[in-house]
Amino acid sequence: MDMQGKTVMITGAAGSLGRAVAEAFHSAGATLALVDLQLEGLQRAYPGSDPRRRLLPANLTDSASAAQAVRQAGRIDALCNIAGGFAMGTPVHATPAADWQKMWEINAVTMLNMVQAVVPGMIAQGRGSIVNVGAGAGQKGAALMGAYSVSKSAVIRMTEAMSAELREQGVNVNCVLPSIIDTPPNRAAMPDADPSKWVAPKDLASVILFLCSEEARALHGVALPVVGLS
Repeated sequence: MDMQGKTVMITGAAGSLGRAVAEAFHSAGATLALVDLQLEGLQRAYPGSDPRRRLLPANLTDSASAAQAVRQAGRIDALCNIAGGFAMGTPVHATPAADWQKMWEINAVTMLNMVQAVVPGMIAQGRGSIVNVGAGAGQKGAALMGAYSVSKSAVIRMTEAMSAELREQGVNVNCVLPSIIDTPPNRAAMPDADPSKWVAPKDLASVILFLCSEEARALHGVALPVVGLS
C-alpha cells in the first residue's frame, strides 16, 4: 500500500504496537507525526534524525496538549489512536473509583481529545482516515476487567457514531479489536502462556495500515476482530 505524500499521526508511538504501526507506515512512504507522553521515550524508540519523522510529546488526557500536538503536525491524512492501557484483577463492586477513572482517561478520553482536535481539519480537506484500537472485551464484558471493558466499549461506540457522522464528508472511521498482543509486558505478566497464539504487533500494524489506505475507502464503522490463535 502506497502512503507517499500522506502524513500519519500515531499516538502511543513509543510503545510496542505504536512502533510497529510507525514502521509499517514509514515503509509505505508516509511522513509520521509520532505522539507519546515523554519526549525521552520517543527519542529512545526513534533514535537519530529522519525528515519523515516528527516527535511530538503530549499528554493526551489533556485536550489543550492534544490540540497543540495536532497544530504542530499540520495537515493530518490519517490518525491512528494507539495510546491506551490495560488493567484487571478486581470485580466491578470492588474496583476503586480511581481505577475506573484511569481506564476511562487513558482509553476513551485520549481518543476523544485527539479526534476533537483532528477531525475539523479532515472535514476541511474533504478526506481522512481514523483507526482506533478497541478490544474484544469492549464487545462483551469479562470477569475482573469491568473498568477496562467499559472504556473499550466506549471506543467502539464512538467509532460507530463518528463513522455515521463523517462518512459523507470523506472521513473513514474504523477500529480494530485485538486479543492479546505479543509485547514484552504481556509476556512478563503471563509467563506460562503461549505467545505464539497471540497477535504479533506487526500483523496488527498491517491491518491498521490497510484501514488507512485508499483500498479501504468503502469501510465505515467497522469493528474488526484481530485475534490470532488466542
